[in-house]
Amino acid sequence: MKTEVSTAANFVTRLLRGTGLLSEEQLQQFRFSLEESLGDHYQHHWFPNAPYRGSGYRCIRINHKMDPLIGKAACTIGLTKEQLFSLLPSELTMWVDPYEVSYRIGEDGSICVLYESVPPSDTNQADSCKDELRIGRSSPSKSFGMMTCSS
Repeated sequence: MKTEVSTAANFVTRLLRGTGLLSEEQLQQFRFSLEESLGDHYQHHWFPNAPYRGSGYRCIRINHKMDPLIGKAACTIGLTKEQLFSLLPSELTMWVDPYEVSYRIGEDGSICVLYESVPPSDTNQADSCKDELRIGRSSPSKSFGMMTCSS
């Protein structure tokens, strides 16, 4: 879980870094706080043997409402939710699951994988709703300067 949580926190931190409005110290504190909050939040909702179980609970979402865990981390560096809305994409969905972290910017955006590892062979990996969303999706409706996909 540590790798997946760290990947998610680093991604949101990189989005904030790209604005150029926060100091490196603020960014490090934000990342640390977000990692801690995500780890605590996911503690009893992490199922490596059934990676998509609890996926909705672990989903990080900004959609006219700030995700409470991102908002909590922002408060530790003195950012209000309103300031955070102006710094992050208005539509962001991130799935933090065992063995995979992926995100989508915009409602019609493509899903990009930030982190992926091979689960143990006995893990039951049925198709997920993310896999269904990946099929037939068009490109993001807005173009953002940072698009990170890993291999």
